[in-house]
Amino acid sequence: MAKNPEELAHQEWLGYVQPLGLVVSIPALLDARAHINRNFGPEHRAFLEALPRDKRGEPIPEITNFPTFAKAVFGWTDSDLCCEPPASLEVVLPEYDETLRPTYALREFQPKEGASEWIILIQEIPRGAIFDEVTTTDSRAWHASAETRFERLLRQNRVPIGLLVNGTQIRLVYAPEKELSGHITFNLADMVKVAGRPILAAMNMLLCSERLYSVAENERLPAILANSRKYQNVVSTKLAEQVLQALYELLRGFQAADDRAKRELLREVLSRDPDNVYHGLLTVLLRLVFVLFAEDRGLLSTDPLYVKHYSISGLYERLREDNGRYADLMDQRYGAWAQLLVLFRLIYSGGSHAAMRIPAREGYLFDP
Repeated sequence: MAKNPEELAHQEWLGYVQPLGLVVSIPALLDARAHINRNFGPEHRAFLEALPRDKRGEPIPEITNFPTFAKAVFGWTDSDLCCEPPASLEVVLPEYDETLRPTYALREFQPKEGASEWIILIQEIPRGAIFDEVTTTDSRAWHASAETRFERLLRQNRVPIGLLVNGTQIRLVYAPEKELSGHITFNLADMVKVAGRPILAAMNMLLCSERLYSVAENERLPAILANSRKYQNVVSTKLAEQVLQALYELLRGFQAADDRAKRELLREVLSRDPDNVYHGLLTVLLRLVFVLFAEDRGLLSTDPLYVKHYSISGLYERLREDNGRYADLMDQRYGAWAQLLVLFRLIYSGGSHAAMRIPAREGYLFDP
């Protein structure tokens, strides 16, 4: 089935920016009617005009004044953006003799009862500073990165959404209470280029004034981020159910093989340690999940020899084809298990043939 063009557009920009952790999910974006504006021209021109210029008149990918930039690019107004956040947003860390405070804050004009009156906290750090790097050398100071400090500020103020800005990058941080955080980093140098227009369109889609204030409440940025976590929970539940079904299928297969061998196949291991069968089957499933993840991202090998004769994805395609031809005989086929064992040994010990190179990874999971 052909994918929705809007879904493909979201896959494109998410593939470019590579979020760390869960920030937004495509189903939540689609439900909120958050679509990429394919008319890149006006947005890109407004973005370039908000940047400083060099002597040749070329745009420099830097933010020299964030409020001015945000008003020009995101459409925020003076009433939206508080440039002098109140002292109530400060987080005092007496153990480090340090106080965390946001540089700016974006107002929520109609907060729900008990909710914060701020949608987004913004923290500016020195231009070009690395978000995830610990730079202090003072032994008495808190040895934490700008990202870690900012997450602490967000959580203490119960404002889950923040922007971390270093002049050349804008990082959207989502740190909901009692959950793992995630972030997406938008590089200005990428968005200056024509090829980076989808990234700019995505940033504007998430942070523009309309997405924060004008659309229905269930379509605003806070709802998108919260619903993305709910979708992830649904996916995790379904994956757990699939893994459990796969475990039962493996168990039935081993039980059938043991029956055919007149109880000799598993007799010794069952007499010595009955739980070892369950642990072994669970290990196989964990190996399969690991390999499928690695293959999907091209982390093992893309050599045709590996793809055709060793990969799990290649094995699946062959089994699916055989099932279409010989559906009644599939229970009498045994080669797939042997291939999995060879693949697991290959990952653990490594191997090569012609252009195919698989380095030895060893480790506990694939230890024979």
